[in-house]
Amino acid sequence: MNAATVLHVVIGLLPVLGFLAALLYLDSYQLVAARLVTGVIASGVVVAFVCYYVNGALLPRTGLDFTTYSRYVGPLVEELAKGLVVVALVRANRVGFLVDAAILGFAVGAGFAIVENVAYQRLVPNAGVGLWIVRGFGTAIMHGGCTAIFAVIGVTLLERWPAAGLAAFTPGYALAVIPHAAYNHDFVSPLVSTLAVMVVVPLLLLVAFERSERAVANWLGHGFDADAQMLESITSGRFSDSPAGRYLTSLRQRFKGAVVADLLCYLRLHVELALRAKGVLMMRESGFDAKVDDATRSKLDEMRYLEGSIGKAGRLALGPLLREGSREIWQLRMLESESVAPQGSPASGAAR
Repeated sequence: MNAATVLHVVIGLLPVLGFLAALLYLDSYQLVAARLVTGVIASGVVVAFVCYYVNGALLPRTGLDFTTYSRYVGPLVEELAKGLVVVALVRANRVGFLVDAAILGFAVGAGFAIVENVAYQRLVPNAGVGLWIVRGFGTAIMHGGCTAIFAVIGVTLLERWPAAGLAAFTPGYALAVIPHAAYNHDFVSPLVSTLAVMVVVPLLLLVAFERSERAVANWLGHGFDADAQMLESITSGRFSDSPAGRYLTSLRQRFKGAVVADLLCYLRLHVELALRAKGVLMMRESGFDAKVDDATRSKLDEMRYLEGSIGKAGRLALGPLLREGSREIWQLRMLESESVAPQGSPASGAAR
């Protein structure tokens, strides 16, 4: 590989990876683990290969020439494929706020752009530096930006209307396809398109970050107080006299005494871990390198054991007490994902 090829590859890949690193740096609560980001980038790589074969199969069937296909059909296929990764992450409760939606969405697009630019280098090995500036600072960031837009809008609408399900992602899909298709139309010169991408994408993501920072702070404040009150009630000896305690006592009519005891243990562990997760985020926001300790790992193991003991019926019965919204589940997923990291290894995203 000669020096010119190395320069082209660097220009083609470094901007999108650098932009992703900047997003991780701006994530003051370090909501997204570096290991998860790496996996999502890999998913974007896989998506790029899938789209290569899907587009190759569809192009001759549409009867369109390559340019027309890339303007009208290609964006539909590619944004759908990238968006499905985001939907899978949301359904797996790996996305709690707009910040992680933006970061993970951009990571999918970054993985896609890596494959596309490497393939482009093989197809056009003698292209000049100007073209690679457009590919690196324009096309690659466009891919990441469009998927980030899809993720941010989808998560925003899903928070407001949880019952919407997959339909909540439809507006985001349209708003990802439109700029992608417009970019491919070459309405203006490639350099102007690149400048537009470099201005618009950061501004949109900064707005998402600002809104998310406020949402995280509000959620931490209200959630921490509620969890602390619940834990104090359980450990004070007065739990049986509280509404939650009376509800749990009523479950004796449906479950054996040993199972009811496991239900109380599960509730206590759930609240303790929820407090731990919020504490970790608060420490990170203050600049401390908070990691999941052995005691937390032990509690997670115990909770997994109790999940099997109480069964699905027990989990459903505890539903009114667990406050298991998407963010409450997300915070436990965060602890679980970081608890598998070897002791001493980095378990979180980039430090501030």
